[in-house]
Amino acid sequence: MEITTQIIWLFILAIPIACISWTVTHEEIFKEPREWCVNHSKNDRFLLSRKVFYLFTCEYCFSHYITILFLFLCEYKLLLNDWRGYVLAGFSLVFVANAYMSLFALLRQAIKKEKVEIEKIENETDSEKLSS
Repeated sequence: MEITTQIIWLFILAIPIACISWTVTHEEIFKEPREWCVNHSKNDRFLLSRKVFYLFTCEYCFSHYITILFLFLCEYKLLLNDWRGYVLAGFSLVFVANAYMSLFALLRQAIKKEKVEIEKIENETDSEKLSS
């Protein structure tokens, strides 16, 4: 595979990895299983058990396992055409996917801040109208 094609694959393949990792570790649809995992990651008796449950609560940790799944499904290698290509691809995909998730988190935070500011302005104008 040509290097430009590999780079395109890197940035495109990181999108579903980021989406899956973010959805499982942050979104409301997985809230109950995530809370169950958080409880077990904090309270289980065995260290290994706590670590296994923790991976479902951390987008960075979970993205490694989703990346391994995608590497297996797509047989994507980066730069080298042997097992080292899988290793390079794996860590590169995790890096790009986590960059995407960080950007998404910043975007969501900015949108939430704007909503709060708009709501505050609306409340101030409503109270001014009532006092007039």
